[in-house]
Amino acid sequence: MGYENLIVEERGAVAKITVNRPDKLNALNVRTREEILAAFKDLTGNANVRVVVITGVGDKAFIAGADISEFAGRTALEQREIMQRSRAFDAMEDCPKPVIAMINGFALGGGCELAMACDIRIASAKAKFGQPEVKLGLIPGGGGTQRLSRLIGEGKAMELILTGDMIDAEEALRLGLVNQVVPPEELESRTMALANRIAELSPVALAMAKKSVKNAARTDLTCGLEAESDLFALCFASEDREEGVRAFLEKRKPIFTGK
Repeated sequence: MGYENLIVEERGAVAKITVNRPDKLNALNVRTREEILAAFKDLTGNANVRVVVITGVGDKAFIAGADISEFAGRTALEQREIMQRSRAFDAMEDCPKPVIAMINGFALGGGCELAMACDIRIASAKAKFGQPEVKLGLIPGGGGTQRLSRLIGEGKAMELILTGDMIDAEEALRLGLVNQVVPPEELESRTMALANRIAELSPVALAMAKKSVKNAARTDLTCGLEAESDLFALCFASEDREEGVRAFLEKRKPIFTGK
């Protein structure tokens, strides 16, 4: 499909999604959220794509939050109906392919929530993070109260959400909110290098590994361990597992097909 607010590029086995609303600091309006959903649906079914990278256009903002102009005059029932639809954040988390956030600037509110829905977060040293919703008389509504607590712990999540304060990239790294902080001029090259390294691995194993790690936050330990055993065993049904073992024994690099 054609996109109004996204740029979607395929670079070999890596797809790059860029939110393209520079005049709004890439804020998420309803149209952009719908396009992200559509893009992930298309990319999930695209066997040529093994890893997805998402970022924002320009060097000021990853995603500065929700488009607040859409809130004016909206009733509680209207907002509830919108939030009951399929959500872009969940589509990213549920995508069987690894999703990497390339955070080039402000990641606030819905932007921070979207980054947290990704599997790996690489931040520019200029990036800023926060959940400032309380300053508008609101709370995070895109998973912020849930994912932030799981990533950095309840106490620090409470502090950030209840104050609405911003933190810089180094503090985000210290807390475990991001995986890496890199110089701004190296952000794209370092992120794409990681994405391409992951894309060389078995799509079957990547999907199983992602699902198993996600289970850790969704189930108790006993159920998570049982699911892990099942997913491990399922890998034995794939041609990729055969290829991986054979390549190891033959001391060569495996060629994975995703079958």
